[in-house]
Amino acid sequence: MLIGELSRRTGVSRRLLRYYEAQGLLEAERGANGYREYGEESVVTVRRIRALLRAGLSTEVIREVLPCARGEGPGPGIDWCAELRELLEGELATLEERIEGLSRNRDSLTALLSARP
Repeated sequence: MLIGELSRRTGVSRRLLRYYEAQGLLEAERGANGYREYGEESVVTVRRIRALLRAGLSTEVIREVLPCARGEGPGPGIDWCAELRELLEGELATLEERIEGLSRNRDSLTALLSARP
């Protein structure tokens, strides 16, 4: 299928599909005319990418996780291996640190605003 069809079937813009390809997340063959041609499995791959992005993972992490993703439910199923679990636990720890930092920032800003005359 051409990029327009993949875009229509997934609801993802052509621009984002080209970005996913540039990031090594999505593969396309080139036809004789030079157009990108995607296989049927690309629809599921794009849905997996979107689910992993919604989980807050970067494209670099998704590139590592994507080969282990299975299914296309609300969140992709994951074939767990020790390395993958460590990677995702590290991502979760980083996210928790960011949340704590933002909470501290919010509390400081709230205190500043409440002290204002």
